[in-house]
Amino acid sequence: MEIKVLGTGCARCKSLEKVTTKAVNELNLDATIEKVEDIQKIMEFAVMRTPALVINGKVVITGQVPEISEVKEILTNNI
Repeated sequence: MEIKVLGTGCARCKSLEKVTTKAVNELNLDATIEKVEDIQKIMEFAVMRTPALVINGKVVITGQVPEISEVKEILTNNI
């Protein structure tokens, strides 16, 4: 599973990265997590609000930092 956390480095972006990493570890998933801070690369996903979470090329969350339970559910549904 390929996961990207899109954001320019703000506190909310860092929080999403932490929550996502924790969820991946708790679910024991085989996944790579990449933090994307380059605005041009973020725009390639047509994301207007950060932070955003991309799983296997699909944007699944934008503009929010969800609870870990929500991230786990999203990850499970996208395996």
